[in-house]
Amino acid sequence: MQKQVIYFDHAATTYVKPEVFEAMKPYFVEEYGNASSIYSIGRSNRKVVEDARSSVAKSINAASPQEIYFTGSGSEADNWAIKGVALALRKKGKHIITSAIEHPAVMATCEFMKREGYDVTILPVNEEGFIDPNDVDRAIRPDTVLVTIMTANNEIGTIQPIKEIGQVCKKHGVLFHTDAVQAAGNIPIDVRDLGVDLMSVSGHKFYGPKGIGMLYIRKGVKLESLIHGGHQERGRRAGTENVAGIVGFAKALELAVQNMEAHYEKLLHLRQRALKGIQERIPYIKINGSLEKRLPGNLNISFRFVEGESVLLMLDMKGIKASSGSACTSGSLDPSHVLLAIGLPHEIAHGSLRLSFGEVNTDEDVDYLVDCLDEIIARLRDMSPLYEDFVKGV
Repeated sequence: MQKQVIYFDHAATTYVKPEVFEAMKPYFVEEYGNASSIYSIGRSNRKVVEDARSSVAKSINAASPQEIYFTGSGSEADNWAIKGVALALRKKGKHIITSAIEHPAVMATCEFMKREGYDVTILPVNEEGFIDPNDVDRAIRPDTVLVTIMTANNEIGTIQPIKEIGQVCKKHGVLFHTDAVQAAGNIPIDVRDLGVDLMSVSGHKFYGPKGIGMLYIRKGVKLESLIHGGHQERGRRAGTENVAGIVGFAKALELAVQNMEAHYEKLLHLRQRALKGIQERIPYIKINGSLEKRLPGNLNISFRFVEGESVLLMLDMKGIKASSGSACTSGSLDPSHVLLAIGLPHEIAHGSLRLSFGEVNTDEDVDYLVDCLDEIIARLRDMSPLYEDFVKGV
């Protein structure tokens, strides 16, 4: 008998929806022409790419399809936005502003820019993971070339005041980039209302394919190319167009926008059901992040006196796939930089679990999760000398 598999890691990646896969299929086998070629199957694929570009522009309310540039991933889009702007505006200055809870694609890129002689200001967040727009205002200097703040956090789901930060940047005439990889497909995104100049998105976070991303670049924004070679993407991003991926990206985003309200309500219901069950049955826990301004499908909980990796492994044995806020699985003994940034002590941050719900999850899945967690946490605490000392009052 095949073991039951219940997937609660949709913030890491999602499956490709059947409608998306069907839209992509012809461009793998039948319509395989290079979109840059002038013969008929090349021209037809060029039209498909441009139709997809128009669809994506509509989904995020961009002023023009010409503001949409397809990339190989969200990470590439982040790299391009930061490096591209920094290089294009290096005569103005070499100062970049970001936050302490950004995705590694932003954090590592900013570290790279520091090695290249740029000054990077890392803004703190409060205990719920929010950035204060006033901190952005105070951090901007005459030599600031870019502010890069994520729309919603990948670990704790906190949704930042992007519109307010955008207004601050506009007041100072500083370009503003946001990593919307976690937000796109889960909450409404309107680039003109938000006031962002650049925005990164990744297809596989909203039931689209892997290997395809997008960078929105507002008309008039100058940035250097990251990848040099051919003339694709209007001469700004070289590489043969991933036609199947682009079609899948556009279709998945279109479906996400169409189903946004129902998607939001379902994920919120699942999260609230899981939270209620866990709070009623498991003591000594902490909910990380805000419960109000948060992605609907995100729940990050720290369980005292246990290791997050142990919880993950034992959940996996029961068929449940989730994620930990700790970076131990990547070979580091340090807990998540996000959890440390919101003020968690190391020992509590190490016991964190991220659950990210998706459209295929059911109430029964959530109830099974709560049952398993109740059993697993109790078992791990029984083996913990720290918990034993705590109970004894030592």
